[in-house]
Amino acid sequence: MHSYRPPVDNVLFLLADVLGFYRHANLPGFADAGPDEVAAILGEGARFAKDVLAPLNRTGDIEGCMRHADGSVTTPPGFREAYRAYAGGGWIGLAGDPAHGGQGLPYVLAAAMNEFVTSANMAFGMYPGLTQGAIAALSLHGSEAQKRTYLPKLMSGEWSGTMNLTEPQAGTDLGLLRTIATPNPDGSFAITGTKIFISSGEHDLAENIVHLVLARIDGAPPGTKGLSLFVAPKFLPDAEGAPGPRNAISCLSLERKMGIHGNATCVMSYEGATGWLVGERDKGLRAMFTMMNEARLGVGIQGLALSEAAGQQAACYARERLQGRALGGAALPAAPADPIIVHADIRRTLAAIRGFNIAARALMLSVALDADIAVRSPDEAAREAADDRVGLLTPVIKGVFTDRGFDNAVAAQQVFGGAGYIADTGIEQLVRDARITMIYEGANGIQGLDLVGRKLPRDGGRAITAFFAEVGDFIAAHESEPALTPFVRPLKKGLDDLQGATVWFMANAMTKPDNGAAGASDYLHLLGLVALGHMWGRIAAAVAAKGAATSDREREDLMFGRAFMERTLPETGLRLARIQAGADTIMAIPAGAF
Repeated sequence: MHSYRPPVDNVLFLLADVLGFYRHANLPGFADAGPDEVAAILGEGARFAKDVLAPLNRTGDIEGCMRHADGSVTTPPGFREAYRAYAGGGWIGLAGDPAHGGQGLPYVLAAAMNEFVTSANMAFGMYPGLTQGAIAALSLHGSEAQKRTYLPKLMSGEWSGTMNLTEPQAGTDLGLLRTIATPNPDGSFAITGTKIFISSGEHDLAENIVHLVLARIDGAPPGTKGLSLFVAPKFLPDAEGAPGPRNAISCLSLERKMGIHGNATCVMSYEGATGWLVGERDKGLRAMFTMMNEARLGVGIQGLALSEAAGQQAACYARERLQGRALGGAALPAAPADPIIVHADIRRTLAAIRGFNIAARALMLSVALDADIAVRSPDEAAREAADDRVGLLTPVIKGVFTDRGFDNAVAAQQVFGGAGYIADTGIEQLVRDARITMIYEGANGIQGLDLVGRKLPRDGGRAITAFFAEVGDFIAAHESEPALTPFVRPLKKGLDDLQGATVWFMANAMTKPDNGAAGASDYLHLLGLVALGHMWGRIAAAVAAKGAATSDREREDLMFGRAFMERTLPETGLRLARIQAGADTIMAIPAGAF
């Protein structure tokens, strides 16, 4: 089985040469993240992912989690020890507020580390990943007392966090939630209800689990307007903040699922459990969206990470597997056959995966950097522009990265042929694990609807207008450079298609919403293709600027970029045609005909 190699050098190149990371040294936390420090942090994180987490991945898949008669859950062998080492290394609070025990480093470094962890062992990475989301929600919406009680423990990894939204009758439509919160005389609430699909809901990794729960206070309005957010720990903290009595929260069962077997996905029962309001009454969805947006970026990273792991496995297999002869003549005449890497169809597959991975990593890091600027910059205009870009591209990263990530895992499995269907190679686990990323934290169809219905029209279209200008300015600045022509010319066509789709929506979806809904997924992918193509343009420009200082690996990567621009980016035309087809035909089909 192939051993995962974290792409540290590529991350360092993207940060320094493409994204201008070190130009932001004036921002809080960035001064402590110079080139040497960043290389050391990411190098150590990569070592941990490769040497500690990756060897546990298959074991976790085979062994899975186990629920016991008392409702407790144990994680797969080796997970507890790995979690203690991970928490002890300070990785959970890497970007956290130093006032609450975090290291205060840029979020973009935590995002890069999340990719390494997920490529090595996605099921493991979900435990600290949910904790980081809880940290984000409590940091923005928690009271000072809640911050003092929970944030230091969450950042240290002594306690872990979860997000409790979904119920049997309420998935995407959270307005259907039935969990009730009844006020107690002391200002707390008694929470009663059942939650399903709760990742990391019960486990043996941390001494306490901090549940963030959406519920409806007795008498609150129906629908999403009546939802409030509560913090309900597994063990109630005592006066010193240590875990005290057991709360009335239990894991009824573990979900039997297709993949991520090493993560405890639980059915949770709240039986008058004690919880405390986070933020304002009946404003819980706004507070929970802080956690959900963090989670959506994290799930997008999962799509990229699994695509990277699958691509590495397939490329290694293709270099070693002997099968057939090169069409132009034997590449290894002394061998019984040539390695399948000589075949154009195999190369087409591997190049498509690699071309996506590098551009997706660049886009992910650029949005993570924007997230840093949005909260750390003293410049109000810079904060607004960065926040707009994060809002616009978050559904793209979640939806496009996970759709492509799953497709790439399947394509990598195809490279293995029949061996890819056998568990021993490890590639089929990546396919199973990748499938959930398209579903949770808002199914990808919802990401398209969110983009078209909310993000495009917000603030008079300010974010998409700025994106058009960003890409258009890049094209104008580089269209006369021969070295960049293979990147700029197809990017211009893609931008034209994206602008055409946007104009079509303005003319045809305002009075006929089904047109927008029918084209939303295609628009999501069209925007994603242009954003990825733009990142390849920026990478090519950075390589050209480095000149002789460019490494062989960076020059080789440009070949994957050219393949992406030639073979993947032209899909923008297909997406535009689908959008312009409208919804008339599909909506005219009688429901009974399906």
